[in-house]
Amino acid sequence: MAGRYNHPNHHTVTETFWTVNPVKGKEPVNLLDHPDYKGRVQYLPDKEQRAFVLKLSNVSHQDEGMYCLRIVAKKDRYLGYPGIELNVTELRGEIPEEIVEGESPVLFCKTTCILSDKTDFTWYKNGKRLSESSDSDKLLLQLVSSDDTGNYSCAVRDQQHLPSPAVTLSVGYPPKSVSVSISPSGEIVEGDSVTLSCSSDSNPPALNFSWFKENQSSAVGSGQSFSISSFNSSHSGRYYCEAQNQHGSQRSESVSVTSTGINMRLLLNSAGVTSII
Repeated sequence: MAGRYNHPNHHTVTETFWTVNPVKGKEPVNLLDHPDYKGRVQYLPDKEQRAFVLKLSNVSHQDEGMYCLRIVAKKDRYLGYPGIELNVTELRGEIPEEIVEGESPVLFCKTTCILSDKTDFTWYKNGKRLSESSDSDKLLLQLVSSDDTGNYSCAVRDQQHLPSPAVTLSVGYPPKSVSVSISPSGEIVEGDSVTLSCSSDSNPPALNFSWFKENQSSAVGSGQSFSISSFNSSHSGRYYCEAQNQHGSQRSESVSVTSTGINMRLLLNSAGVTSII
C-alpha cells in the first residue's frame, strides 16, 4: 500500500508512519509498535514517487481494516483519512464435526473470493500433497480408518504457496488391541496382593472398563485396574476385561491367575523345636 503527500516548504516533517482503524480523539498507533503486526511490517520510502509504502507480510483475515498514513510535522499533525480499505479473502477447509471409522466423509475447500467453475484444487495431509487430490473443491475419503487422522489443508492449484490453515480430522473408533497385564508379573503366593490392568487403543479413549472371571455370569470389578488384596485359591482362574467407549466395546484375551501355594518358612527356636510360620 502506498501513500503520497505534499507539504509546504515551511513545514518540516519529523515522522511518517502507517496506522490502522484510527479512532477520533486518540493518538494513532504506529504499526511498527502494534503487537498484532510485530515482525510483519516494513516501510519503504520512495522519494522519487514522493510515496511512503507499507509492506505487510503474512496477511490474514484479521488484518482487514482501514490503513491510514500519519504525518507528524514540527507544528502540526496530519492523517490521511479516509485511507486504504483492505479486504482479505480467505481459503479454509471444512470437515464434518464427527467422523467414525468406516464412514466416507467429504472435505470442502471454501473461499470468500469468486472463483471460476473450472478452478482446480490441491489437497494436503500433514503438509504432503495427496495423490488422490481432487480437481474440485471437495475431497472424498473412502471408508476412513484411524490411519486417516491428520491435518488437512487445501490450495487453489495455481496458488499452491498459499494453502488454507490446516484443519484436524479425527477419526473415532471403538476399542481395539485390548490386553491385560498382571502385577506382580512373577510368581504369585497366597496372601499376596495382585493387580490386573486393562489397556486399549480407541478414540476417544475408553472410560468404561469391566472385569470378568470365566464361568461367572456377572462382572467381578470395574475400572481400568482390578485389585485382589489377599490372594487365595478361591481367586484362581482366568480373567479378562472389556473396554468401552461411545463407538463400541471389545474384550481382551483371558489371562490365567493362579498361586503357587502357601508361603511357609521354618523357624528353629531356642528349644530346638522347628515351627512352621
